[in-house]
Amino acid sequence: MPELPEVETIVGQLGPKLSGSEIVSVCVADPRWCNPTDPAAFARSLEGRRIAAIGRRGKYLLWRFADGSVLLQHLRMSGVILVDPPQQPPHLRAVLRLKKDGKTVEVAICDLRRFGTASLFPDEAAAASYLSKRLGPEPFDPALSPAYLRQQLRNRRVAIKVALLDQRVVAGVGNIYADEALFRAGIDPARPSASLTAQECAALLEGLRAALAAGIDARGASIENFRGIDGVRGSFQNQFLVHRREGKPCPRCGSPIHRLRLGGRSTYLCPHCQRGCSS
Repeated sequence: MPELPEVETIVGQLGPKLSGSEIVSVCVADPRWCNPTDPAAFARSLEGRRIAAIGRRGKYLLWRFADGSVLLQHLRMSGVILVDPPQQPPHLRAVLRLKKDGKTVEVAICDLRRFGTASLFPDEAAAASYLSKRLGPEPFDPALSPAYLRQQLRNRRVAIKVALLDQRVVAGVGNIYADEALFRAGIDPARPSASLTAQECAALLEGLRAALAAGIDARGASIENFRGIDGVRGSFQNQFLVHRREGKPCPRCGSPIHRLRLGGRSTYLCPHCQRGCSS
């Protein structure tokens, strides 16, 4: 958290506000944000660059500059980006001041757990090379097929929930949307990945896309720290089918939702609707 829908929400909000602006000054309040680069040197490397566009790859934000360089930013567990906050927000890690159309824009980067990172790459190719070693295809990429998914899973013994959290399988999926996708597909999250049939892989891909699309439409899920750049919470948490609903009735069959731990993560499921569940 934030996962793909939350990062997509931020990209959609930041782009119109910041595209075409110039970074006037940068203050790195927490050296961990740009580690191992010296904070002062990192700040200087950003100053004077003009933002051409802001994009997303998996859970990464891509700040594309007019000179071709790219800043990759990862919010990790609790990162938040606020634009022109009315007062100084807590857990501040960096502040960027920009100029656009003669007006100053302040971007505050906050992070309670301090796991978020930022790295500057000289060009698109260098950034793409870095990401290609860490990320699989995007969930909405037409090239991502049930056959591809089955090929990725067929030799894996780990639980399918754990495999979905591996960013090298499908980029951008985290704990929330893995739970919601597996429920939509009717698949036990504890099933060995290699046991999924071609039909189940198709159902899982459909469920994953549906869950992510619903999350994007709701401006993400705010169950802990996530906020949009205006400080407003997302609303997808109000639409959860199983995630964080332990003991509540399944929306399909009415059975109580169960919680177990897989790969060190809390996992929510309906033992009746998700075939072969171990509970």
